[in-house]
This record gives sequence, structure tokens and C-alpha cells, in this order.
Amino acid sequence: MVTSDTAGGDVDPHTDDAGVCVVTHPLAAAGENATRTLLEIISAVTTVSLITADLPRDSAIRDRHEVVEITREGAGDNIAVAAVRFVLNQLRMCRAIARRDEEVVLFFGATSYVLPVVVASLLGKTVVLEPRGDVPLTLRLNWEERLPSPVARALAGVVWTLERINYHLADAVITYTPSMAAELGLDDFREKLHPNGARYVDTDEFDVDVPYETRDRTVGFLGRIDEEKGIRELAAVARRLPDDVTFRFIGDGDLSDWLESELADEIAQGSVELAGWVDHDEVPAELNDLRLLVMPSQPTEGLPTTILESLACGTPVYATPVSGIPDVVRDGETGFLMTERDPEAIADEIARVLSEPDLVAVSGNCRALTEEEYSFEAAVERYAAILDGITR
Repeated sequence: MVTSDTAGGDVDPHTDDAGVCVVTHPLAAAGENATRTLLEIISAVTTVSLITADLPRDSAIRDRHEVVEITREGAGDNIAVAAVRFVLNQLRMCRAIARRDEEVVLFFGATSYVLPVVVASLLGKTVVLEPRGDVPLTLRLNWEERLPSPVARALAGVVWTLERINYHLADAVITYTPSMAAELGLDDFREKLHPNGARYVDTDEFDVDVPYETRDRTVGFLGRIDEEKGIRELAAVARRLPDDVTFRFIGDGDLSDWLESELADEIAQGSVELAGWVDHDEVPAELNDLRLLVMPSQPTEGLPTTILESLACGTPVYATPVSGIPDVVRDGETGFLMTERDPEAIADEIARVLSEPDLVAVSGNCRALTEEEYSFEAAVERYAAILDGITR
């Protein structure tokens, strides 16, 4: 069921269950995927609805869950326009929340939305904040591309302050992992912190289909081919790998044409492959074709889904130790931590990792970890316990 706050439609809330109302900011593709998985987990525990903005028109969320879409407008690229929409969206959220009967209001990613948090609290709702990543840092890095650095930092500081106010007001805070909570500086809220919310991976869809010991010496990156994913440094890494190692870029983005031109010689020689965009149902096969997934993630990310999917396919991950990543990429056990960002150092470490004698055992650990801790069933158990503790 879908309703629209901007169209003045009446919400038909569930009345037979305390339930959870999830509130998000405007959703891009990555946020839509994270929100969908959260809704699936919560719907296995209790009734759930979603208040959001600018939901992608082809989103499967509309078919599976009750959605209140407060506006179809995104945040916008202009900072002044984005600020106005930020305030307007908060007012629309307040109105939508006031019409809901759910006992719990969970702000997912929308951690700086003070007005709806205050309104939900005044209405006697249980307010929960669940960050998806470091929003102030993400905004600062984005704004520094268009504004003087001091201005960008000041604006990001305002967002950080709004988040801190909300963390104080909230009844509970959930993070994916303890490392993510530490990186976001949430130790001051440990009495209300639930640091093991995590994500989940479909361990039936993502499985070990190709035995690890039979895989070629192919390493790769899977994700958006753009600046923030470290594609330029990965191109430099690909050039420095041994002749018997192939680097495969899986995905599409703004730097796809640049990458094809920059690595034209390596592509011709066969040491670099550009797989391009792949549908989600083709991702397990791609991950099963790798010996190592290389992910130079940014501190802005919480816990990339691709990492969990890779581990479920028995593919170790070599990633930067930021946010929630060290809790799943356990150095020497389920993967390896990238402590240096210099391309030559990364290439040397990839070569060393591929020569490790116990990589088959590491692959087995990857699969075991996802089955035991990051399956859908494990995620449902975690959230059932968290929600029970919050509402008791």
C-alpha cells in the first residue's frame, strides 16, 4: 500500500500491532537497498511502515510494505535549495508521524532531522536512531568540491550538531557493528546504544558455487566506478600487479570511460578486465570468480553490502579498516585490512595475500561467518531482541 502525504491521502495505519515506522531522508539507489533490507528484517518481527522521500519509481519496497511518500523531490544539488527542502521535509515528516499508530519511530539515516524527532518524542513514541554512515563527513567532502573548505566544514558542523541533539533525545541508538559506533563517536550514548544491528546477506543466493581452490588468480572491485570509490588509485594498482594476476572492475559509473582509456594497454594485454554493469542476480557469479575482493572504502560508509555478499561467496576481502568493516573483515581470518593507500603498497599486499598458503581456510571462514552472524535469520534474532529491549 502506498500513500502520498503531498497528495493529502489518508494513511491507513496498522492498529493490531505496536509496530515500527521507519523514517528516511530522500533515497538514492544505495540507500534504497539498505532501507529495503531493514524493512524485511523488521517485518519478520513486527508490522512496519516507511515514511520517505523521492523513493525510486521502480523500488520493490512499494510492493512489499506500506509507504508514505512525503515528496517526490530529491535533496537537490543547490545547497540553498537543499536546505529549504530539508526543513520542508521535516515538517512533512512531523505531519506523517502524527498520523501513525506505531509505537516505535526509527530514523534510518535521517539522523539530523530534529523536528520530527522532537514531535515523535512529544507524541510519546519510542524514538530510535540508526545511522547508515558518517553523514557530516559525507556532506563535507561533497561540499568541499563546490565551496571554500572553511564554509564546507562549518555547514557540516551544523549537521553534526543536529545529529548530537538527536542522539541525546533518542530513546535508543542502533549501529551495524561496534566499530561503526566507535568511529561515529557514540561512546557517550552507550547506555542506549545497541551496536550489533548489522545487515544481512541472502546466504542462499550468495553461496560458494565455485570451489575456492579452483579459482584463477583474479582479484577485483565491485561497485560504482566513480571518484569516491577510489577508482583512480585502483587503476594505478592494476598496473602494478604481477603478470599472472588479473584485475577485474565490475560496475559502471562516471569514471567508466576514463578507466577504459587509462588502462587501454592493460585491457588489450588481458591483465585488466572491465565487466561493466551487472544485474544483481549476476553478482554471486562475479564474486565466485574472484580470489580476492579489493574495497578501498571511505570512512563515510557504514558496512558495504558488497563485502557481506563477497564473504558469503567464500571470497576474502581486502578493505580499509573504516566504520563497521573491521568487525566483518577480520585480518587474517576472513580477509585483510588495507593499512596503506599508496597504489604500490596495495599492489604488493595483494600479491602477498594471493601467495598465502591458508587462503582456502580463510575462504571457509568467510562463509562460516556469514552463515552464523549475518544471515537473515541471525539479523531477525538481533532486531527482535533489540526491539524487545527498547519497548519493554
